[in-house]
Amino acid sequence: MTKARGKIDALILLMVVILVIFGVVMVFSASFYSTISANEGPYYYLSLAVRYAVVGFILMIIASFVPYRIYMKFAPAIVALSLFLLLILYTPLGHEAGGATRWIKIGSLTFMPGEWAKFAVIVGVAWYYTKYADRAKSFLHGFLPVAVGAAVYFYLIEEEPNLSTALIIVLTALVMMFIAGVRIAYLAGIAALGFAGIFYMIQSAQGEHLTRITNFWDPFSDAQGDFYQTVQGLLALGSGGLTGVGLGNSVEKALWLPEAQNDFIFAIIGEETGFIGCILVLVAYIILIWRCMLIAMRSKDRFAVLTGGGISILFALQVILNIGVVTASLPPTGVILPFISYGGNAIILFMFLMGIMLNISRGDASEAPGRRSRPRQESAG
Repeated sequence: MTKARGKIDALILLMVVILVIFGVVMVFSASFYSTISANEGPYYYLSLAVRYAVVGFILMIIASFVPYRIYMKFAPAIVALSLFLLLILYTPLGHEAGGATRWIKIGSLTFMPGEWAKFAVIVGVAWYYTKYADRAKSFLHGFLPVAVGAAVYFYLIEEEPNLSTALIIVLTALVMMFIAGVRIAYLAGIAALGFAGIFYMIQSAQGEHLTRITNFWDPFSDAQGDFYQTVQGLLALGSGGLTGVGLGNSVEKALWLPEAQNDFIFAIIGEETGFIGCILVLVAYIILIWRCMLIAMRSKDRFAVLTGGGISILFALQVILNIGVVTASLPPTGVILPFISYGGNAIILFMFLMGIMLNISRGDASEAPGRRSRPRQESAG
């Protein structure tokens, strides 16, 4: 048994700490008026955000010292547990809120199986294409098993309903399949089926659902209806100008923009810190994603390449979809902004995944006897 140890990637750690601290500040600012209005006190979301950030930081540090190949060993169990938790949502234990059943609630604690399914899919796909690397180019034994597994996840999560998370999981799995060396023709085929499905949904949608799908590029056409939140977000972004109106001085958060601390927190960032603040946030994300991808590509272990690649793609998709929605470039999806939007499950998950990336950056892997890390040249399958 061999073990290689090195230093963690300081730049990843720095970007995560900066984004989390900035996120706590922005959650406090964005939620200030709404918590007062709800008689919960101005520091309600601040205290929760700090608590989640501390738990996430502790978990990230622990994960940075746990050899990443342990997830290879337990990947089948992680996937099985993830599917079991998703099925629990369809029992009386599933907690419904806002017309969706996405939570398992135990006392005052809530757990979102759909969020943690992202981790399960990443390690599951990485496990399969590491253990059966020679099957990657086979349709029956390489493409089909993973595609069916991704479809099962999509169905279970979409039925909550949570279409945005379901799409992110499928897209992450598809990109990981590409990294693993699955034939492009197979991936193109499933992509074509996906587009056909979206087209069918648009054609069969009626009333409110059709409006949300087809009119997102012109949200002002229904500024007081389905696109009220999008319009208010655009007004917030436009009000910020170059340098913003100053931290804490947002007008839109004063009960104009609903749930400003969640999906649309980027709009408050734009209003209070301006175009410059938005650019700095994007730069931090770009640096973080770039470093994650670089670490994955440099690894000589196939499981690390696939896991790191999956984490990188997941973060990129989250950022692109969230900002795309806030800027009315994409239909409303409910995707949060990593490390910044309020949400206990999300921030703890993202920081845990960053802990795994930090461990990969150390090259800290305990390998099974007789199994060597595959050279980087083979990481594409």
